[in-house]
Amino acid sequence: MKIAIKITLVFVIIVGACVILTAMIISRLQPGDEKTAAELEQPEAAADAVRDRQKKVSKGVDSQDSWPMFRGGQQLLGRASGTLPDSLRFVWKFKTNGQIKSSPAIDDHLVFIGSSDANVYAIDLEGGRQVWAYQTDDAVEATPCVVEGSVFVGSSDSFLYALDAKSGSLNWKYQTDGQILGAANWTRSPDGQRIWILVGSYDNKLHCVDSANGEVVWTYETDNYINGSPAVDGQKTVFGGCDAMIHVVSLADGSRMTQIDAGSYIAASGAFCDGQVFIGNYDNVFIKADIAAGEILWKYSGSDSPFFSSPAVGKNVIVIGGRDRSVHCVGRDDGKVIWTFKTLGEVDSSPVICGDKVIVGSEDGRLYLLRLSDGKQVWSYEIGQPVTSSPAIAKGMVVIGSDDGYVYAFDAGR
Repeated sequence: MKIAIKITLVFVIIVGACVILTAMIISRLQPGDEKTAAELEQPEAAADAVRDRQKKVSKGVDSQDSWPMFRGGQQLLGRASGTLPDSLRFVWKFKTNGQIKSSPAIDDHLVFIGSSDANVYAIDLEGGRQVWAYQTDDAVEATPCVVEGSVFVGSSDSFLYALDAKSGSLNWKYQTDGQILGAANWTRSPDGQRIWILVGSYDNKLHCVDSANGEVVWTYETDNYINGSPAVDGQKTVFGGCDAMIHVVSLADGSRMTQIDAGSYIAASGAFCDGQVFIGNYDNVFIKADIAAGEILWKYSGSDSPFFSSPAVGKNVIVIGGRDRSVHCVGRDDGKVIWTFKTLGEVDSSPVICGDKVIVGSEDGRLYLLRLSDGKQVWSYEIGQPVTSSPAIAKGMVVIGSDDGYVYAFDAGR
């Protein structure tokens, strides 16, 4: 009997040692799985999120590596590569001290976003920790634009700021004569040697500034405020103004190429591709215009309220939010309605198309995931306060801000 007990005891000790040794080996092989502060606060959800991220990498469902500016790229198409699953998993939220009207940009594992507390924030994408904050003198509603290691963002204090993306230190600031609410865009100089930053202001001007030193290259003057962001394609930039005009401007020297009368003032940003611009106005009309011809190709009047949202441009469809509390999907070629989805609040948030899904926020306090084919809801998340910020998608994560002052991050792992 004593011999059997001794044998059993030795066996238990050996098994225990093997378990401990195996755990040590696994921990050394997985240095990226250390728990973040957010994971410690939500251990079960965080553990699931880590497993999902591991599955996501093995299955290759990451959407894209970055979302460096408003609408994802220079043409402002609001379209992400890859796919989204039928539901998203909440991962973390980050608190600021003011409402968030700004939309996030994502680059090099950092989220950049402005807040009405006058700060621009850089947040770790994986864990939701603050990396740095830079304080301006007024609310920051504009979306940051990240180009070659610098963050360019306007503030309601009338300045365009150039910040170092890693440290948040100020490189330079450029003053306009009005608040800046729209996102900056960028282009290369005609000789390809420099990067120029484009931003509209409530001083009625589109400003082109050298990214290296903040010196003005040219300005283009309109007859009213510029609220949205300019879209860039080729050698042209296109934007709508509160003067009710669609402006087409040469990037080389800021000269006017053409103007198209939109019928009512434009607060939204337009999408620009294949020589055509898609943009909504305050008279409840969404427009497709041809730049070369200088004319409107079709009008969609399916809303009884203005369009402040910017469109997402798919291969065959356009998706846009309306202040009629609806998301609208129309044919890209003819502007005919394909479907509408009703929310309980105005939709100033700009939708993003990702694969066969559309994701968008609403002032009813929810983030919605819809099927692109028919507009049916497949998932939603209740934030509880209005969402006018627009989603950003990168590295399999969806990030968005809210009027409650928080930035929210969701994992798109399967």
